[in-house]
Amino acid sequence: MQTQHLRVTGIVQGVGFRPFVWRLAQQLNLSGWVRNDTQGVEILAQGSPFALAELRARLRTDAPPLARVDSVQTRGLAAESFTAFSIIASQSGQAATAIGPDVAVCADCLEELFDPSSRRWRHAFITCTHCGPRFTVTRALPYDRPQTSMAAFPLCPDCSAEYTAPANRRFHAETTCCPQCGPRLSLSDAQGQTIAGDPITQSLRLLQSGSIVAIKGLGGFHLACDARNVEAVARLRLRKHREAKPFAVMLANAASVAPFAQFQNTERALLASRERPIVLLPATTAGAVALPGVAPGLLSLGVMLPTTPIHYLLFHEAAGRPAGSAWLVEPQAMVLVMTSANPGGEPMVRDTQEAHTRLAGIADAFLDHDREIVARCDDSVIRPVGKTWQFVRRSRGYAPAAIRLTHAGPSVLAFGAHLKNTVCVTRGDEAFLSPHIGDLDDVASCEFLDETVLGLCALLDTQPALVAHDLHPDSYSTRAALAYAQQHDLPTLAVQHHHAHLGAVCAEHGWYGPVLGLALDGVGLGTDGTAWGGELLRVDGATVARLGHLQPLPMPGADSAARAPWRMAAAVLHELGRNDEIVRRCQDPAASTVAAMLLRQFNCPRTSSMGRLFDAAAGLLGISATLAYEAQAAMLLEQAATGFVDTHGWPEPLPGGYAISNEGQLNLLPLLASLIDAGDAAQAATSFHATLVTALTDWVLRASQSTGLTTLAWGGGCFLNALVSTQLRQNLERCGIMVLAPRLTSPGDGSIALGQAWVALQYLEKICCVWRFLSR
Repeated sequence: MQTQHLRVTGIVQGVGFRPFVWRLAQQLNLSGWVRNDTQGVEILAQGSPFALAELRARLRTDAPPLARVDSVQTRGLAAESFTAFSIIASQSGQAATAIGPDVAVCADCLEELFDPSSRRWRHAFITCTHCGPRFTVTRALPYDRPQTSMAAFPLCPDCSAEYTAPANRRFHAETTCCPQCGPRLSLSDAQGQTIAGDPITQSLRLLQSGSIVAIKGLGGFHLACDARNVEAVARLRLRKHREAKPFAVMLANAASVAPFAQFQNTERALLASRERPIVLLPATTAGAVALPGVAPGLLSLGVMLPTTPIHYLLFHEAAGRPAGSAWLVEPQAMVLVMTSANPGGEPMVRDTQEAHTRLAGIADAFLDHDREIVARCDDSVIRPVGKTWQFVRRSRGYAPAAIRLTHAGPSVLAFGAHLKNTVCVTRGDEAFLSPHIGDLDDVASCEFLDETVLGLCALLDTQPALVAHDLHPDSYSTRAALAYAQQHDLPTLAVQHHHAHLGAVCAEHGWYGPVLGLALDGVGLGTDGTAWGGELLRVDGATVARLGHLQPLPMPGADSAARAPWRMAAAVLHELGRNDEIVRRCQDPAASTVAAMLLRQFNCPRTSSMGRLFDAAAGLLGISATLAYEAQAAMLLEQAATGFVDTHGWPEPLPGGYAISNEGQLNLLPLLASLIDAGDAAQAATSFHATLVTALTDWVLRASQSTGLTTLAWGGGCFLNALVSTQLRQNLERCGIMVLAPRLTSPGDGSIALGQAWVALQYLEKICCVWRFLSR
């Protein structure tokens, strides 16, 4: 007999890992104990050498579905005497483990939920070790019930028996409960008065009658209404001040999605995955007709399946409360708009008081409960691209799962970008990217940033050694970073926006050493004080060099041009020497003023932004004159081209559509000039994409030849354009360029914090190398 101490790290708390170890020990005839601690899971096991070797192997190969095992460290101990194998009390201390993201209710719990003989029949908070809330209910580690918002709900005798029964799947399930001891649902009207009757039954009645119901989910409230009810959807848009931005819809299952959207096996797997993201799918013709107000002007539909038992109970009620689970795979008629309850782009509403205050005048009723949401967490959004997919937004279901780094280093806290903000904390060789925070344009979002910084640092129990932030001095994320650093007496590092975009890609791919970088996005402050956004860079850790950029265009009205593609179209006309055509072609009341501004170069800062180039193309083609939401013009431009490509195939690029100077400046004015009098907007949009891809390919290959670098990292929101990213990758790989693209995070600004943290770690490593050299 031998005795070994084992340390398991990774996502191993809140996932049923201790019960899993206990069952392995029974199978292998081992004695000893297992417990949670702040490092992960600790095991002391005694048995035969064969059994201990089998334990070490199966800790990795047979781990529970929600677990992620990063390491299993083993050391021998002197023989001890144990009579059995036990789960013992957790040990506290400084945390070095992590908590997993929230996941959807599992199939076993669904079987119980709809079994009339089960004591958890229609229990809105059913969960087990394999499903349910994790991050959003956890206050501190190690992950034990007293450290979660379930501490307020002591286990009843029946649940306690399950919790302590090793063979039960709720053995040490920290969020387990039942109708006798768990949280309670409630339904109230807009004035806060309780609505009598079963909350699920009455909520469905309200939804079916056209009301807007705020529903408390895992990381916050959603606003829901009947997606087929045109008046209800229009009323939600009016109340939420969301004129045209698409809503997501929730349907019962994949069979229910089929009439409204097209999907293949990849999309089906994403929809039904335990993470339950919103998946952007091509809408069917029938779907566009049936849901006209959901995604106006777009040929795609954001679709999600139920995540929580509450969602499933609403669909169960609409189906007539059938017994059993067979109905779960059958088509169901109900389609719900399910959009984040965040008025005016603010953070998701989290608690009852906040809901009744911030959603006043928006929601007609509130389907609420008394389990506290500790951490807000909005929905994740994913876009399928070919046989793979990319994040539009990485949040619920994925965050704050760690992204592994190739080197361990001091802890860094990064405050992210101004738009689509997230924050990042590193600890050892892991980077923890927060859930989506949003645009820092209002007080509530700024407070959410501060709240997230404090919460994530506390949960990970880490003290940063360096604070990283954006180069822009006026961004709230920068001001918050500098204030935090001053309060905690920490050094700071400003990281240029596009350097951070590419750093994020290098971080997730484990890339060290020089690399070419292509950053295409809306805007980011450059090191020369101008607005960048179409950049060809050389990145080598903490250092970056600008190899080239798009030929800058003026932005008449500065930030106003980012909301009005017609202004960027006017800028192109001016650059082509056709300023006198602006009033006639743009047909906006401000057109004459803009033409005069361009002539005098008054309030017309120049930008190399690819995002503004897309806006200019959409404006010239008459596809979009003004924006109702960010990137609308680019989305409509891509949509027009995609429809043409699907019918006619990928076209040849426009001859002479671009030029590249000896200084590395890419001039696309000839391409834009070809759009001015284009007869077929869809065909011209396709030619624009084909020529742009060819130009970018040529640009990168020239840089590769001059630098000797054959690996390219790319990032920036423009890479959410599937035509550009797919065709450009194919071109470059055919020419021998290895492409590093975002896969664990979004190409957009949601990854900036990760990139800032990565650059900061490279900076610290460089300083350490210099210090070691000087101290020889």
